[in-house]
Amino acid sequence: MFVDDRILVLFKRNAHHTLTYWSVFFSFGLCIAFLGPTILDLQCQTKSTLSQITWVFFSQQFCLLIGSSVGGVFKRTLLSALSALFVSALIISIIFAMIPLCENVLVLAIAMAVSGLAMGIIDTIANIQLVTIYQKDSAVFLQALHFFIGFGALVSPLIADPFLSETGCGNHTGNGTEVMHHFRHMHFHSRIQDNVNQSHLLHETWKEDSIVHYAFYIMALINLPVPIAVFFLMYREKLLPCFQSSNRLLDKDELAMENQQGAEGTDTEQKEQEAGGHGNIFACCQNDNLRGLPVSFFMIHVLGGLVLFMTDGIVGAYAGFVYTYAVEPPMLLPNKTAGYLASIFWAAITAGRLMSIPLSYRFKPVRLLLFNLAGAIVTVLLLLIFYTSSTFLFAGTCLCGLFLSSIFPCMLAYTEDILDYQGCATSVLVTSAGMGEMVMQVLVGSIIQTEGSYSFLLCGVIMACMGFILFICLLLFHRLHRNYLTGTQSKTAMTEEPAAEQNGTVKTEEKEQKDSS
Repeated sequence: MFVDDRILVLFKRNAHHTLTYWSVFFSFGLCIAFLGPTILDLQCQTKSTLSQITWVFFSQQFCLLIGSSVGGVFKRTLLSALSALFVSALIISIIFAMIPLCENVLVLAIAMAVSGLAMGIIDTIANIQLVTIYQKDSAVFLQALHFFIGFGALVSPLIADPFLSETGCGNHTGNGTEVMHHFRHMHFHSRIQDNVNQSHLLHETWKEDSIVHYAFYIMALINLPVPIAVFFLMYREKLLPCFQSSNRLLDKDELAMENQQGAEGTDTEQKEQEAGGHGNIFACCQNDNLRGLPVSFFMIHVLGGLVLFMTDGIVGAYAGFVYTYAVEPPMLLPNKTAGYLASIFWAAITAGRLMSIPLSYRFKPVRLLLFNLAGAIVTVLLLLIFYTSSTFLFAGTCLCGLFLSSIFPCMLAYTEDILDYQGCATSVLVTSAGMGEMVMQVLVGSIIQTEGSYSFLLCGVIMACMGFILFICLLLFHRLHRNYLTGTQSKTAMTEEPAAEQNGTVKTEEKEQKDSS
């Protein structure tokens, strides 16, 4: 068997909660992946340029970062955590249904910002809850959790692909910058007006022929069972005010288990209060218990966050712009063919996270991280070398997704294990990953706009190499932190031993005095 009976017992004990958190991450994946293949259709819908539509990515990722940063606030009670998850999952369905109505890029950016806020809250709460439930056994369940991101992200492009337009807004690539470039080189007002009228006519023609709005309605319906599942868990846990009075009687075994779990929950809350817990990132920074901690403690948080800043930045940039890269020179793939690249990428991430579930049980997270980071560097470098090969673009996209798939959950399990589940690693890492996706998508989009599509792969190589270097630095500070903990334990043992001997001597003298009297 891939996992032992103890892991299975843990899962069965917390199955309903775990499955609900996994389903909520499906919403996360569904929402994060649809922008890539639909970006040119949304550009046509909003009559914007590529550089303008890129800011829609920024608005989503910026609010995802905010949601990740403050999401820990909702974890203080199970009611607030599940309520936040229910509202967030419901918001994602509503946003999907509203996207076809957004005919202005600013309105679309606001809608995506709201969805990003919901995604950030989902990201932090689900990770925190699983880490809190499974502690040192959380690596396996985190891999499964992030598998559902990949699964949702795989479903999203597959739904969108049949509804994508073939030619964009009437031009070869759907790139609005070509029209704007043409406008800047016009010398006569009449010719500019003719082209503006022609552009407006092409937009109206695209609007009549477009059926991409069906994709968003389908995704809204597919996501709808997720908030229903969260609501059902709240009902089952008697967290809804209208059902709290109808408590069922417990038999003796259930009552004992509930008392035991309640005691464990109290101990966990006390430990979190003492050590800062897995709250929001601002509470972590204000924790008085951080005083006197070594530099290695802080550097583990910083370096772990920077590694995910780079690797999740690659994921966000690749998923967002591989379609745009493929339809432009030198590839010039048809729109329908290029639309499969995002699906292949997220399918590879999904498969990689599925394979990582048994691998995370067999191998330590640090070994998986080294292998995946090295593999990502080699793959992106080969994509850069064979940049004219459309066949290798598909193969490299698959390999890139496989190597990047399990870096986030492995890094989360690795850093939490180093810090003995007493730090704020979860909030810091989730926030850093969201920041990486936000910054890198805008940065790479701007570079593609000014330097050309070839720079897309060059940015990927630079980010992958920087991520690997930062991880080597993290290993160094892990060793320093381990030496610090060993020295602290030795000093504590040496201090406690004389005190114990002194107490024993005092007790012996008191006993002798009593005997003599």
